[in-house]
Amino acid sequence: MDFLDSTLIERGGPVMWPLLLLSLFGFTLFVERTLYLHKGQIRSNDFISGIKNLLRKGRLIEALTVCEETPGPVAAVLKSALLHHDQGEDAMRGAIQSAAVVEIPTLERRVGTLEAIARVAPLFGLLGTIMGLGNAFFELQKAGAYANVGILSSGFGDALITTATGLAISAMSYLAYHFLHGRVRALVHDMEYAGHDILMFFLRELPDSSKQALMRDAQAEQAAAPSQPVSRD
Repeated sequence: MDFLDSTLIERGGPVMWPLLLLSLFGFTLFVERTLYLHKGQIRSNDFISGIKNLLRKGRLIEALTVCEETPGPVAAVLKSALLHHDQGEDAMRGAIQSAAVVEIPTLERRVGTLEAIARVAPLFGLLGTIMGLGNAFFELQKAGAYANVGILSSGFGDALITTATGLAISAMSYLAYHFLHGRVRALVHDMEYAGHDILMFFLRELPDSSKQALMRDAQAEQAAAPSQPVSRD
């Protein structure tokens, strides 16, 4: 267990500190992104079914309220579709796509940083190894006639610590990146499914009586909203 003793950082040299900072930053980023994506993950089928039931009963305002109070990109896409339900198929489709364009960059934010860490960490490890090997040869030369293979082997062992550390950080960062990338793809798929499903619902499944009730609900909301004051120059 000598390789994992308390002097590991000292034996690895100054490059160990950037590697430790990279590992700490990557771990913090992974935890933050995991919690954020988990917060936006909902049971899409149940949520969409609940919104459809409200729409069948003509409760547009209640459906919008549910979308506003529900976190995640699926609720944002459905809310955008509901706000444009009376403007035709093209307007609804455009609103769904616009909402998705806004949500996707938020989901992907900082996920690519983990991939960058996975690429950079082995380079730092290699740099530390080269510096360690150079120091080992310098010590060997300084020993002169008293040089022995122990000096060289000890130097090689210390130099390889940074390479091992860099590879370990890279492997963990790649695993974290692919895990988060999969979560993002799952959320994007849920958004696409929810947008298409609610669009088809309005076009093919929603009864005319429910559409009229939604229109009355929307008109009542507009009438209850306070009018904007007219600015005067």
